[in-house]
Amino acid sequence: MEHWSPTSITDTGTQPHSVAARLARDPKVVCAGGFILFLILLAIGAPLIAPKDPLAQNLLMTTVPPVGFADAEPGFLLGTDGLGRDVLSRVIFGSRVSLTVAFVAAGLACLIGSLLGLMAGFLGNVVDALISRLVDVWMAFPPVLLSILLVALLGTGLHSVIAAIVVIDWTRFCRVVRTETMGQAQMDYVVAARTIGFSRPSILFREIFPNVVPVLIALLTLEMGIAVVVEAILSFVGLSVSSDTPTWGGMIAEGRQIVHEAWWVLAAPLAALFATVVAFNQIGDGLARSLDPVLRR
Repeated sequence: MEHWSPTSITDTGTQPHSVAARLARDPKVVCAGGFILFLILLAIGAPLIAPKDPLAQNLLMTTVPPVGFADAEPGFLLGTDGLGRDVLSRVIFGSRVSLTVAFVAAGLACLIGSLLGLMAGFLGNVVDALISRLVDVWMAFPPVLLSILLVALLGTGLHSVIAAIVVIDWTRFCRVVRTETMGQAQMDYVVAARTIGFSRPSILFREIFPNVVPVLIALLTLEMGIAVVVEAILSFVGLSVSSDTPTWGGMIAEGRQIVHEAWWVLAAPLAALFATVVAFNQIGDGLARSLDPVLRR
């Protein structure tokens, strides 16, 4: 009689791939992740990588076209703007503001929204009712108009932009985490933990929260793309950082005024903004597919 063991079954079957392996097999996620990593390196090394001073004006070199076009000048790969400033250098330095807002604002919104969502989904009753009503009231306000109002009240500056995004977008995390927590709280492992005598904080943070993290990571990545767009909108209307700091939204606003004579001033930051948002969305979609057992089938 042939002898078998549990390990012999798993050896003949196909081993489940890890999350990293599944993501590495997705070309969209690989390309998007590579682009975001490249952008992070650009932002960190901007003073060394940028070919020119992004604030240096040269009125003798205004609206110089990019390399490859007639009247292009060497040393200005993406041309210059209406004040003779190097467009490539301004795009590189503009990535610092966009990525700072993306990581800090999205991270803080995730932290606040997740904590409230965990409490609402796990404690239920009065706590759930209060937090849910607060979320409903908060989401009744148009997000873009609310962000503009908040920045106008707080004053311009990077901290104001981050605060506005956090105040607006914590509700998205709260609703998703609340729903996931309510579902996990009904699982057998939670019932077993309660029977054994685990405390509520222990059940919430040691048992339930690790199973909510996958969905949270995917949502966080998507939120980073939203934060980049919000910052660009605020920069476009002049409510982000000071005008001395290059931002993609500010460059788009400047380029819109001279688009007929220098289209590249508008095209370069617009392309960078579009590529960054798409990259964050692709990473978020890839994480959602890899971490969700239903979508993975």
